[in-house]
Amino acid sequence: MAYEFERTQRIAVLGGGPGGYEAAAAAAQLGAEVTLIERAGVGGSAVLTDVVPSKSLIATAEASNAVKEAADLGVQFFAKGSAGEKAVKPEVAINLAAVNKRLLGLAAQQSEDLRSNLLEAGVRIVHGEGRLDGPNAVIVSTAKGGTDFDRIEADTLVISVGASPRVLPTAVPDGERILTWTQLYQLERVPEHLIVVGSGVTGAEFASAYRALGAKVTLISSRDQVLPGEDADAASVIEKVFKRNGMKVMNKSRAESVVRDGDSVVATLTDGREVRGSHCLMAVGSVPNTADLGLEAAGVQLAESGHIRVNRVARTSMPNIYAAGDCTTFVPLASVASMQGRTAVFHAMGDIVNPPEDRNITSNIFTQPEIATVGWTEKEIDEGVVPGVVYKLPLSSNPRAKMIGIRDGFVKLFASSGSGGIIGGVIVAPKASELIFPLALAIEHRLTVDQFAEAFPVYPSLTGSLTDAARAMHIVR
Repeated sequence: MAYEFERTQRIAVLGGGPGGYEAAAAAAQLGAEVTLIERAGVGGSAVLTDVVPSKSLIATAEASNAVKEAADLGVQFFAKGSAGEKAVKPEVAINLAAVNKRLLGLAAQQSEDLRSNLLEAGVRIVHGEGRLDGPNAVIVSTAKGGTDFDRIEADTLVISVGASPRVLPTAVPDGERILTWTQLYQLERVPEHLIVVGSGVTGAEFASAYRALGAKVTLISSRDQVLPGEDADAASVIEKVFKRNGMKVMNKSRAESVVRDGDSVVATLTDGREVRGSHCLMAVGSVPNTADLGLEAAGVQLAESGHIRVNRVARTSMPNIYAAGDCTTFVPLASVASMQGRTAVFHAMGDIVNPPEDRNITSNIFTQPEIATVGWTEKEIDEGVVPGVVYKLPLSSNPRAKMIGIRDGFVKLFASSGSGGIIGGVIVAPKASELIFPLALAIEHRLTVDQFAEAFPVYPSLTGSLTDAARAMHIVR
């Protein structure tokens, strides 16, 4: 049911990624006249070239690993017609062309589903390149070459234009051998030797996936350890797994340049060493797509990095202009972008607003195993930023983990040293992205470890380690 307002508000949304999509959907639900401008497709890069295809690729890598590791659980494979029915070790072959065709098809279908949902809700969708024309209008180039223009006036503008892979002048991608993460899906074969420059979230995820798919992988990290911005114990587990699986991890190494040499690539490090491979993935961060959008002329304040400055309700320096997603100074996650988009519209239209707290945001790294986090960090506790206690429980003691052959991982809880309230946590495990949700609920609703421990997990289950850890922390009260 649409809410009734004194007059119909006109809302224009620039960018159809998670933030823009949710803003448009929420505005339509509240009865606004909504126009969404998108240049590629509804869902934006998150659906078409980033989150959906990358996590689909990672799912294939997980399936490949499951086959390889099945023998550890007593599953045997036999060659058809082999004499004596001797068990063989399976050699998993990956048809990368078929894998990429499937995941790009999934992405396109997801984009079309989102588009259909918006059209059904009454949202007008304009395909083209948009830029602001002052604080109350967007000009859209709707034809190739920019010969046709459409001017859309609005009471409220929501900017959700996302970000693009950062490109270094000494390692320019060619789309064939030197690649950004948006270009990987054009490969027809698993790279013989993939060099990954950058050991942050994107670099670690793709390094993990392509090693599981059968590629030789060298990960070049400028820091002491992979995933330098994450929980130190979690990063240590991931690096150990990487090395055990045959990945070469080069810590304290910085790539000076990457160039193509025929059918190979050469990465030259700042100390003069060279790494030669068949392909190179550049995973050195991203830049917001805010250039040449007319933002500053419209009075929108930008950070030095080019990100749009926003407050907790996603409002910019202009009262009627909001921004959501990776183009803003807030947390760059698809789930956060969605929440920002909804919050922006609710605030603009006078509905109830519950601004997101960055401490309540869950995040996940889709390596194998995964790393999921929420709330305050152990580093912040150690530095005295927040008073708290830490309890870590290895999954090796969990009966369900033993049954399904989990070798690595842990559950770590952080609680307030005064009240015993749960203030954070880290989970390293397969499907940690699913296991973190109970901790997110506990933090959102300010549960203590004792209250959390009163819940009944299934036995046996990995979630049992969460309540076990909470029960062990009873002494904090």
